[in-house]
Amino acid sequence: MILGLSISAFVALHVGISLIGIVTGLVALPLLALGRKARTLHIAFLATTLATTLTGFLFPFGGITPALVVGAVSTLVLAVAIGAFLRRAGRTYAISATIGLYLNLFVLVVQSFLKVPALNALAPAGTEPAFLVAQSLTLAASVALGIWAFRRTRPTIAAII
Repeated sequence: MILGLSISAFVALHVGISLIGIVTGLVALPLLALGRKARTLHIAFLATTLATTLTGFLFPFGGITPALVVGAVSTLVLAVAIGAFLRRAGRTYAISATIGLYLNLFVLVVQSFLKVPALNALAPAGTEPAFLVAQSLTLAASVALGIWAFRRTRPTIAAII
């Protein structure tokens, strides 16, 4: 049991929070690049992405794992993003929020290849071309989104977020 929930219930909660974080990030960051006000959406993105990261640390584990390393990096990145959001440091927020979103997408791809039978059949070890292509496309799309948000966002964005 974790937080009074069965493991399967906790996994469902964690996945649900993760998906909300991903969807809100995929909407919030383009809105940031377009100069649209979306404060509540950015808060939802940051809160759910942080909740995803923190609940990830509650899973039982033995020793340092890649998941823990990604979680530690995500925690640091989100601390920067939250600080930038609160200071309205637009470009710093754009980059750190993009990295936070990318880390969630990275884990989504990893977990999809582990848990979805059709994807797992394509890349059971996680080193096959299908997995590498999926991760490369995720990275490329995230970099493109980050560059777009960075270029279109002013250094300070008091009127936007």
